[in-house]
Amino acid sequence: MAAKFELYQDKAGEYRFRLKAGNGENILASEGYKAKASCVNGIESVKKNAPEEARYEKKETAAGKFMFNLKSTNGQVVGTSQSYASEKTRDGGIASVMKNAADAAVDDQTA
Repeated sequence: MAAKFELYQDKAGEYRFRLKAGNGENILASEGYKAKASCVNGIESVKKNAPEEARYEKKETAAGKFMFNLKSTNGQVVGTSQSYASEKTRDGGIASVMKNAADAAVDDQTA
């Protein structure tokens, strides 16, 4: 199975997307958007920025876990990872987004 973006509406009615790896694991998630078009633009921003290593902000949580944000050229966060147990697994998540996002299909679950 290839990586894909899932576009969906949450319980509050906001539009969100998540990037799933080929194994079905969530590797990147968005914030909530009021408009579907804004969410689609977010997906396009991820596709454009994902291949560039400089766009990733690596962080450590207060609980000692590791995560990352993907930022657009203007510095806005366009996607956030799950928490990882180690820096190595977090960096693997970044590598997966870098490799898969640009060509990932969009599964629109709101249609």
